[in-house]
Amino acid sequence: MDVQLHRVRKLRVHWPISGATFTRLSTGDAAAVSADPGIASLLQALSQFGELGDFGSYKHVFESGLGFEGFTTAPGANPTLGRVGEQTVSPTFIFTTYFDASLEEAAVEYLVRRLVDIHPWEVPVIELGGPISVLTSPPSSAPEGAAA
Repeated sequence: MDVQLHRVRKLRVHWPISGATFTRLSTGDAAAVSADPGIASLLQALSQFGELGDFGSYKHVFESGLGFEGFTTAPGANPTLGRVGEQTVSPTFIFTTYFDASLEEAAVEYLVRRLVDIHPWEVPVIELGGPISVLTSPPSSAPEGAAA
């Protein structure tokens, strides 16, 4: 089996969504991704970076999940949601993709700055990990009858 592994870094962005979008996505309505203005702006910004989600024959590859962010804002904060001193829980879209581990640090910083600039939270949750290895191309010969 010919397996090609590629050194990458992981990018994960936590993005607040409405309860209605959360409900649509949790029932399998994938159209809710493009219908939600916040998620649409996130995906539009990320589409400008061709390095993201490059898996050879597959481009713009990403994973998503749903969850909740919980936080209590301290005095001096300017929360988009909730009030200072209160515990707040927000439905969240979690976007994950990968990029080549050799991408120049200046390009990575530019990408993160762009995400911070468009994120609706005062303090966004943006994770950068890696480097790790991921499979980026299918084995050269899959057994006959094997599922794709």
